[in-house]
Amino acid sequence: MPLSDRDRAILDFETLWHGHSGAKEEALRAELSLTPARYYQLLGRILDSADAVAHDPVLVHRLQRLQAAQERERRNRARILPASAR
Repeated sequence: MPLSDRDRAILDFETLWHGHSGAKEEALRAELSLTPARYYQLLGRILDSADAVAHDPVLVHRLQRLQAAQERERRNRARILPASAR
């Protein structure tokens, strides 16, 4: 499925915010009218798209690597925690 205008806007927004500090949550609401939770849900879906890779391969591959690292970290923490703490 081709990227929608919103999908491209989300990728473009992420490009601008990479490496910058600031009130990203406020900017998400102001520029994209999205809550942070919804933004990250949509971004996760977009990153699985071949069209996203075609649109900005460097950004998408970087974000996919970050996602994979975060998932590994979550799995490692789950293995370390005792069952009663989960």
